Amino acid sequence: MLKLLAMINTDHLINRFTRYVTIDTESDPTSDTTPSTKKQWDLANVLVKELKEIGMEEVTIDDHAYIMATLPSNLDIEVPTVGFISHFDTSPDFTGANVRPQIVKNYDGGDIMLNEKEGIVLSPKDFDDLLFYKGKTLITTDGTSLLGADDKAGIAEIVSAMEYLIQHPEIKHGKIRVGFTPDEEIGRGAHKFDVQKFGADWAYTMDGSQIGELEYENFNAAGAVVTIQGKIVHPGYAKGKMINSMYLATDYINSLPRMETPEHTEGRQGFFHLHQIKGTVDRTILQYIIRDHDREHFEARKSMMQELANELNAQYGTDRISVEIKDQYFNMREKIEPVMHIVSIAEEAMKKAGVKPIIKPIRGGTDGSQLSFMGLPCPNIFAGGHNFHGRFEYVPVESMQKAIEVIVNIAQLVAKQ
Repeated sequence: MLKLLAMINTDHLINRFTRYVTIDTESDPTSDTTPSTKKQWDLANVLVKELKEIGMEEVTIDDHAYIMATLPSNLDIEVPTVGFISHFDTSPDFTGANVRPQIVKNYDGGDIMLNEKEGIVLSPKDFDDLLFYKGKTLITTDGTSLLGADDKAGIAEIVSAMEYLIQHPEIKHGKIRVGFTPDEEIGRGAHKFDVQKFGADWAYTMDGSQIGELEYENFNAAGAVVTIQGKIVHPGYAKGKMINSMYLATDYINSLPRMETPEHTEGRQGFFHLHQIKGTVDRTILQYIIRDHDREHFEARKSMMQELANELNAQYGTDRISVEIKDQYFNMREKIEPVMHIVSIAEEAMKKAGVKPIIKPIRGGTDGSQLSFMGLPCPNIFAGGHNFHGRFEYVPVESMQKAIEVIVNIAQLVAKQ
């Protein structure tokens, strides 16, 4: 295997990545369009142009901004077609507008001042993973936005790996397909992905976090909207008449298991996560996500939310609380286990790159979880970033370079096997 790390132009990679992250692509869970925001087209169109410029073939973008492209085989024999997939939207949990990436070279292991004016510091006291990257080059935010390494790092890695393979035709590989999707952050990234058109035997999402991550298990996931209807009356004449929906909402929130929330769980433990409240006296809406690796526990969590509404409605003597639950994706493990050789190939590719594989369940989801149930087995590989969805997000450049090397190694291993 080639030792690519020293061969990949660092400045070129940094420029490509920072170009992507400065384009705002935040998705919107309240929208019913695909993509959910028009601004996602801004990066999508840039990517289509760039894929053509580096020499990719069959570059297409459909009416919903799903991008696909082909790197043809340079072999005389037929081998499986492998795919690499990333998403270009960023999370609505924190603003993705006006991203101003900062480059920290030869990180010394200390505090990083993200924004002196606001006193925002990225510190290993809060995020001890930083200490893994002493001496490395980090790309951070300026403290006022997320970075967008989730998953523009993955896109930069895939494009860079394809560019490298095109520039080095002596590296033997089969047909490779790449795909870039909108709206992954709101659970709809694969909803309109055309698996048959993509035509890969299997694929990998480049959407993991720290270097070495290799994942083929993820949460079962659902979204829940709890609507509480109150009764608004002039407060001066409200006695015995007013029903404040926000107080009822508080009863509902406090009746769910307090320790089964993201901040109190880890590993395969599931949770209820209240991520948005919008309330007035007349009506309050609670937005929840429900997560669990175990399918039976997942179904029990959904039932609990509905049963709690029923109990409170009985207590209040009227149906003031309604719950709408929609499944988002399921644990891809059951679809990957019958084809575990694809995980083994990724594991070997990492070892060839000098990366220690970290095989663990995802406390989240990727496009790959939905794609696996759509007939495209799709484990997840690290993209290198940390602290996704917030102002403390960062990515080591060297981790991105290793991800590129892993992609190239996978292409070579599939060709050999």
